[in-house]
Amino acid sequence: MTAIEQTEAARPRGTRLPRRARRNQLLGAAQEVFVAQGYHAAAMDDIAERAGVSKPVLYQHFPGKLDLYLALLDQHCEALLQAVQTALSSTTDNKLRVAATMDAYFAYVEDEGGAFRLVFESDLTNEASVRERVDKVTLQCAEAISAVIAEDTGLPKEESMLLAVGLGGFSQVVARYWLSSASPVPRDKAVQLLSSLAWRGIAGFPKHSEQGG
Repeated sequence: MTAIEQTEAARPRGTRLPRRARRNQLLGAAQEVFVAQGYHAAAMDDIAERAGVSKPVLYQHFPGKLDLYLALLDQHCEALLQAVQTALSSTTDNKLRVAATMDAYFAYVEDEGGAFRLVFESDLTNEASVRERVDKVTLQCAEAISAVIAEDTGLPKEESMLLAVGLGGFSQVVARYWLSSASPVPRDKAVQLLSSLAWRGIAGFPKHSEQGG
């Protein structure tokens, strides 16, 4: 269940919820407000109202707006990393693996909650704690991709990492453009086009087992 769905399920006023359920409810409400308004325009009053709770209840769980934002950011950075790792481990066929990884980025961006905006389009990137988290998940995703590239091609770690950063950045930038432009190209077709482009490049590097000749 997504944070948005948890919010809808837990929103009725006057209901005393277990701490974890209340926290999920507040995170779901905060996501809606932050995605719609951005960090700077959002107010704790807006989030409390959206969640259907008093502001003191909100402050019992999150001491301030930044704490709430960072908790959301941690949640959605982890979701992105897990999606990429799952895609990479979903097959041993590298051509299909490229497509699965591309689709993971597209699915992440297309999610109706708009959480990707907190990670890729935050208006708070000048805040060190936010920048640190975004940089960390970008690095972690690249490292996961890089490990597969290095294993299959035998390329040095540094070279594999450059290719991995390129593939990850390419995927998320194009996925965001696809969504924001309301492209008539269906997601599966978009993924097919882009993975074909990426595969033609990455397939040019021989597999490690073939290099020894």
